[in-house]
Order: sequence, then C-alpha cells, then structure tokens
Amino acid sequence: MSQVNQVSTAQSGVRHFRLPDVGEGLVDAEILQWHVKPGDEVAVNQVICEVETAKAAVELPCPWAGTVRELLVPEGRTVDVGTPIISVATGEDDGDTEVREKPLVGYGEKAAATQRRPRRRPGRAPAAGAPSPAAEPAPAPAAVPAEPEAPAAPAPPAPSNGTANGAGGTATPAGPVPAKPPVRKLAKDLGVDLRTVTPTGPGGIVTREDVRRDAAAPASAPLEQREATPAAPAADQPAAGQAAPVPAGAGEARPAPGVREERIPVRGVRKHTAAAMVRSAFTAPHVTEFLQVDVTKTVKAVEKLKARPEFAGVKVSPLLLVARALLSAVRRYPGINAAWDEDAQEIVVKHYVNLGIAAATERGLVVPNVKDAHAMALPDLARALQSLTETARAGAATPADMSGGTITITNVGVFGVDAGTPILNPGEAAILAFGQIRDLPWVHKGELAVRKVTTLSLSFDHRLVDGELGSRVLRHVGAVLEDPKTTALVWG
Repeated sequence: MSQVNQVSTAQSGVRHFRLPDVGEGLVDAEILQWHVKPGDEVAVNQVICEVETAKAAVELPCPWAGTVRELLVPEGRTVDVGTPIISVATGEDDGDTEVREKPLVGYGEKAAATQRRPRRRPGRAPAAGAPSPAAEPAPAPAAVPAEPEAPAAPAPPAPSNGTANGAGGTATPAGPVPAKPPVRKLAKDLGVDLRTVTPTGPGGIVTREDVRRDAAAPASAPLEQREATPAAPAADQPAAGQAAPVPAGAGEARPAPGVREERIPVRGVRKHTAAAMVRSAFTAPHVTEFLQVDVTKTVKAVEKLKARPEFAGVKVSPLLLVARALLSAVRRYPGINAAWDEDAQEIVVKHYVNLGIAAATERGLVVPNVKDAHAMALPDLARALQSLTETARAGAATPADMSGGTITITNVGVFGVDAGTPILNPGEAAILAFGQIRDLPWVHKGELAVRKVTTLSLSFDHRLVDGELGSRVLRHVGAVLEDPKTTALVWG
C-alpha cells in the first residue's frame, strides 16, 4: 500500500496522520513546530503543526476531530513522506483496518496510477515510525517525552466558551482564528493574540488593520476602548535617494561570551536554495551587464499612481514599474523568456510570464512568482506583488508559489546596494537586479543636475541569450524607466 497516499491508519479509534506530499515529488520534511500537545482537543482542519520542505514552510491541518494521543515525531527532526507523525483518538472504533483518506486540500493530488513509495536517500536510515518496505507497519514510536513538572497548585476552573475575557467582558473565541499568513506573522511580530482581536474583514477574517489597532491600544484598556483606537500607520518605505534602513542586529548572530564558533544545520529551504544556486552557477554560462538609468520620471510616476483610486490600499513602489518594464521587454524580445532543454537540446521560448520576485526570509532566499503576470493590468500586478512578498516574508509561501517561474527580479536596492551579479534560477534564462535609487549628479538636457539614478544588472544564460539580445532587453527596461509615460504609448 502506498505510503504517500495513505494518510491514516485507524486502530481501536486511534488514527495515525502520515506526513503527506505537500508539493510535487517532495520526499521529506522537517517538523518545525507543533501547535498541539497530547490531550488537546482538535477540530477538523485545525492547524496541528508546521513543516519545512525543500521549497517552503507549510502548515498542516488535521483531517479529523478528536483528542491528540501522541506526537510521534519531535520538533527539529526530518522524516520521510508517509511517516506517521501524530495519533488522534477519534472515538470511532473502526477495528484493525486501514483507512485511505483524500489528499489534503491545497497540497496536490496523487492519482492511483502514480502511487509509489517515497524515494530514500542513499545511506539514510529510515525515519522513526516509518514502515519497512516489505513488512506490516511498525509500532508507533513513543511519544515525545514531556519535561518533568513540579506539582502545581490546583488551577481555577477553565472558562467555557463565551466566558468574559478581562474587564471588557468580551468572549475569547475557541479554535483557530481566521487570518491570512501575513496577518499571523504581523500579529506574532507585534505580540498580539489573534483571539483577542475583533475582526472586521469579510467573513469574520482578521485584517492587518485589526492587528495594528489592537497593538496600538493600551494593554490595560477595555476592549471597547481598544477598538476605538485608530490603527497605527504602516512603516514608511525609504524615500528614493535614501538607503533602506537595516534593523539592528538583522542577520547577525549574537554569540554567548566565550563562544568562538557555531554550527548551523543546512536543511529545508536553505539547503534547496544552495543546491539550486550551485547547479545554476556551474551549468549555465552566466553573463552580467550593467546600466545606470535616470529614473526621476519613474519616481514621480509612482507618487501619482499612489493618489489614484485604482491603487487604494495597495503598496506602490518603483519595483512595480520595474516589473512592468521587464514585462514590456519580454513582450518585445520573447527570447529572453526561455529555458534550455538539455535532454532535447532545444531552446523553449515561453509565451507567458510567471514573474519571480526574490525575497529574503528568516529561512533563506525564496523566489515565489506571479502566475501569468504578462496578462495583468497594473493595479492587479501591484496587488499580486504585494500579496506574494508578504506571504513569502511571513514564511507561508507554498511550493506551488515557487514553481514554474520563467524570469525573475531581485530588488537589492532595499538593502542599500547599488548593483550585483545575480545567479540565475534553474530553468530560467535571465534575472534582473534592481539597485537602490540615489541622488546623483547627472547631465540632463545638456546641463548638470541632481537626478534620481539607479543601476540595473541583467544576468543571462549565454547558451540561449547572446550579447545582443541581452543588451537590447536591458536597454529596453532602462528606456521604460527613464520615460514610463512615452514608452508606454510606444510599446504598451
């Protein structure tokens, strides 16, 4: 019986949830964090844990309602797809029969004809709790040992659903609070308990404004008073001509006194990214070209777009117009949006654009992409870019978000960097680096003036993109940013 598709085993009312294939062909994942513990009551589709695959961090929901019996895999351990990770007592005595469940929604489907055992890495020992290939499923491993606890005084009776929470007299909802991943990340960063936030979004979903309003209100104030507190404004982006501020200690390890070195396991997203970059650097012959561009008109256009009603509630930055300029270049020079098929010895030109945006996250560099970006109007592209980057930085980008990219932009300017030589994503022919916008002396209309200037860097695969094509694409992007209004009329 396939381990990949077999989600559970029901024995005497206890079901074992097996690690599903949360992507396309992934073979293992690391248990990042458990959100439940033995004895907890769980509902259907309640998030029980977060796992990290080679592509993304993913939250796993529970397919049944019941009581958590055992956590079969501790946090920090990497296990193969199909390994039992948690047992849930559902109260249904189904006997010693195996129950085949449908794949989890959103994690892809495996047809019966493609059922197979997950591949094992050479020299790797089977994960704890994984069934052997030719035997009956092994007994479930012991639960994760709990820390010994000192005897505690009797706790007061737990309030039932609807019991007042604090002086405000407002009930704390039971079960998971509906909120998008970026909103959950914001609440975590601000120290806000989503259960105490009054949602204002459609269908009772918590929004970013709800979280900011809750964080801005005094903690001791009644909930009614906190609801009346205006939402805190979003942090302003650095103005053009200014380097992006770098948070103190960002990306810096603070070792304990006397510690001379430390070892950080390379796994999950970081391991996958490292392997992909090595493969790209030593497979595709890279060429990088640079172009300095006067983007004063682009900066002014961004300010005008912010005032238009079509962009209400949407972040508008120069990156949006850089993306539009690259899409225009792809439309004019489709050969830049291609891939090299080594097996067939063919160049595959793609007449659609899945635009990748490189994002730095706590788990490493990820490159989710906007599907069919070439067909989007500018307001729709702005919304898609905002949603994509927020989701990625919250660590909630799915494998589907990061697969199928055709060409990529990396915005190194947000780190106060002028330019770079970006490495291609495997399977893509080009990547554009967008540097910081600075005030520089520039000859404008025959006179020396201070203008907004940036540097563009285009790396491309020299097997399928020659110097002429690469130069024309880079010059086209630069021309659009120099005069976005005129070039839009000419090239669209």
